[in-house]
Amino acid sequence: MVNHAGGISVITFVVAVAISMGYYQFVYIPQANAKPTLPEEVLNPPEVTEVSIAEGSSLETNGQFFVPRDARGTIGISNKVVWTNGDVTGHTVTTDDGYVDLINGEFNSIEQLGAILMPGETFEFTFTQVGEYPYHCEPHPWMQATVEIVESFA
Repeated sequence: MVNHAGGISVITFVVAVAISMGYYQFVYIPQANAKPTLPEEVLNPPEVTEVSIAEGSSLETNGQFFVPRDARGTIGISNKVVWTNGDVTGHTVTTDDGYVDLINGEFNSIEQLGAILMPGETFEFTFTQVGEYPYHCEPHPWMQATVEIVESFA
């Protein structure tokens, strides 16, 4: 009499591994990498929060750089922030802590625009999470500010 238990065990193991790998590759990975589903008003809020880069910001003695210095938006209402460069020199809007939004990518005007924000140009970024987001200008590190996105209680 021949004992087939060893062969059956190996075949069962191979099938189990194949099923596990298939699940991991075709179900788990796509779900793990998928962008979250968010309400339309978070992705495209009806209002914007505006920030100006003040004239003379490239001079450390100016004292006024991003106006307002502490901008505040509300998720689903005004969580899209638009910076306008009102200075005569180029600037950036660069995250202090490496924030990467799950929908809109890195909070960094150089990454988003591919260049420095030149005079008269705008940079916009839609924050999809409540939080506090400190940032600065890359060539002018004394230019520091914060965007705070708060919950909507409407």
